[in-house]
Amino acid sequence: MDMKIALNALSALSQQTRMEVFRLLVRAGDEGMLSGEIGEVLGVRQNTMSTNLAILLNAGLVRNERQGRSVRYFADFEGIRSLLAFLLEDCCGGQPERCGPLLDEIAFAC
Repeated sequence: MDMKIALNALSALSQQTRMEVFRLLVRAGDEGMLSGEIGEVLGVRQNTMSTNLAILLNAGLVRNERQGRSVRYFADFEGIRSLLAFLLEDCCGGQPERCGPLLDEIAFAC
């Protein structure tokens, strides 16, 4: 991942609704959620939700699949992994043992 892509992803997450959508889709896991369901859970109008989902999609943090007339959204775990790898690329100044607690916390949360 390059700096521009990482900045785009972080920028996408810097807005409250998009952060809430992202976290909701991470919790939904492999099942994902229909766009309408996401809007209902978060109390966000359809057109506003569509805009926010498009920004997250463009940032590589979510992916979607068309299911008939509906669109199901999923957290893009590969995109998330790439962003985390970029952020932690030079972790702990060449002392990987210092990163252990951070990596354990991330792994535990999964």
